[in-house]
Amino acid sequence: MSIADTANNNPYEDDFPTQKAILGMDMPMRLDCGAELSNFSIAYETYGSLNADKSNAVLVTHALTGDQFVAGVNPVTGKAGWWSIMVGPGKPIDTDRYFVICTNVLGGCMGTTGPAALNPETNEPWGVDFPVITIGDMVRAQALLLDDMGIETLFSVVGGSMGGMQALEWAAAYPERVFSCVPIATAATHSAQNIAFYEVGRQAIMADPDWCDGHYLKEGKKPRSGVSVARMAAHITYMSEAALTQKFGRRLQDREKVTFGFEADFQIESYLRHQGSSFVERFDANSYLYVTRAMDYFDLATTHGSGLLADVFKGTEIRFCVVSFSSDWHYLPEESRVIVRGLTGAGANVSYVDVVSDKGHDAFLLEEPAFERVMRGFLEDAARKRGLINE
Repeated sequence: MSIADTANNNPYEDDFPTQKAILGMDMPMRLDCGAELSNFSIAYETYGSLNADKSNAVLVTHALTGDQFVAGVNPVTGKAGWWSIMVGPGKPIDTDRYFVICTNVLGGCMGTTGPAALNPETNEPWGVDFPVITIGDMVRAQALLLDDMGIETLFSVVGGSMGGMQALEWAAAYPERVFSCVPIATAATHSAQNIAFYEVGRQAIMADPDWCDGHYLKEGKKPRSGVSVARMAAHITYMSEAALTQKFGRRLQDREKVTFGFEADFQIESYLRHQGSSFVERFDANSYLYVTRAMDYFDLATTHGSGLLADVFKGTEIRFCVVSFSSDWHYLPEESRVIVRGLTGAGANVSYVDVVSDKGHDAFLLEEPAFERVMRGFLEDAARKRGLINE
């Protein structure tokens, strides 16, 4: 079947500026589910300048609730880009040296075509009639964008969490287009525990009466309670027990004693409720369903080979740096070591660092000097090999 889309039709994109490409106009992009997508939009941002031979492009891939505004100021929130500590002039991903590209993923809600976009056949939001997408589909769309930009190869693909999955997919699907790859705090396939956590979130959204069987935009509604609970449940997995204890402990919220009721007596309760309510305003409920499902379906070794990671990367010339964090229980360090063993078995050029941190999964988004040193050191060494640094 063929599925078409049109540009400038996402209700989440109307109030902010972003770059956008319309892809699949000459030939639809075939999705892993069997559907085809044509005339779809990919929203993206760029930082720095592309050099003459187009050899300094770095693709930064975002995590589940991220977007294309990796640096600078996010025009939606008014806050700094989600990785401003890592991307910018003189920073580890140095925009004085590299041309940085960050896209909003297919199925997202920040200008890229997703379930909130209009179905041209009905002139109403797709809702759950939008085709189910995969990490592979996200990467194929990014590859089409690079083709549209005239960029044949990437100096590096860098991403954490779901962004790490995209980075690995790039290395597996387009090895000839990638010089180096940095998968951070991620896994080659979703564990049963992570599938379970995201299923709780999806069920919370779908149980909200305002979800309207996935067509809430058509009805002028929004499943606020469900999205909020989904965000709260997921956010717990992003922090370590040590970080939660240090930041909140059992401290009470604006009171001297418990109320013997169900208000937010504890600071951690108030914090999670704030996370949930603020998330509702910036993220589409159906996009949450689609993107978490894409993560569940991710299975690099099965998709690209016999089920062995070593077979996926056999003969690769890509330089890899795999990073995990010691207190991350969302994507355990052992899951990164599985990736490393697969790469080593394939004879790949791979380095691995398990950064000692008490910040949990979100450590890659926070100030972590040891992690910043690893990133800077690996990218500078790769840049020398690439000829981007002359000494």
